[in-house]
Amino acid sequence: MTRTTGTSTWLDLGIHDLDAAKTFYAGLFGWTFEDLGEDFHHYNLIRNNGALVGGVMDVSGMTCPQGEDIPSEWGVFLAVDNADARLAKVTAAGGTVVTSAYDVGDSGRMAVVLDPTGAVIGLWQALELEGYEFTGSPGSPVWFELMTQRFDDAAAFYTAVFDADLMPLSEPMENDDFRYVTNGQGEGASWGIGDARGIMPETATGWRIYLGVAECDAAVDRVRELGGSLLDGPVDSPFGLIATVADPEGASFQICAMSEAAPEG
Repeated sequence: MTRTTGTSTWLDLGIHDLDAAKTFYAGLFGWTFEDLGEDFHHYNLIRNNGALVGGVMDVSGMTCPQGEDIPSEWGVFLAVDNADARLAKVTAAGGTVVTSAYDVGDSGRMAVVLDPTGAVIGLWQALELEGYEFTGSPGSPVWFELMTQRFDDAAAFYTAVFDADLMPLSEPMENDDFRYVTNGQGEGASWGIGDARGIMPETATGWRIYLGVAECDAAVDRVRELGGSLLDGPVDSPFGLIATVADPEGASFQICAMSEAAPEG
């Protein structure tokens, strides 16, 4: 394992129409897909110009522990040194274990939990598969964040379970009262936690992924052409022009044009 415990290391999409999802994301980002076969329930690796991005899987007929159908959504995994040992910390920190740790072939060992705020987060103990490749190019992951209305509970959980080193955001924000911390600082930061109280409803909170695009407006137009939708934005930020969009099944994600970042101040 070369990535520090707590670093964002994988993302994947659970979807109900795999072929339609491939068409949408290939049309938007130019992604290609590699089917790992029946032994891995036809889990597909996603590549962006050859660089590993994450995975996608058909979750039709699968259910959550409470019995509901698994929704179409993107998920985030954080690196851990020992999945079983980290799981032992989850309940003590107020979380819930959804799936116990299990091996994924020779790639690694994984588990899925709920944090105390109800957000889903995955644990990934790398063996042969370290995680996605950090390229920063259009079509690749550029940021991850948890938006929550229980900021203090979330911060305590990720510190206890994932050794998060939470630092206040150094960039100026329009709302000085808005609380936001990053795991690490500056270029070493890998994800953030934002206080969603007064900003978004509880139903919209949870982990969010940001994918790079060359031009935000053009990407939003392409999302719509491919059957997706614009949920919010575009919004100026010091990190890029950002929009929240959804694929045709409603799985939401953020697109970020870092080249269109608003000047500081």
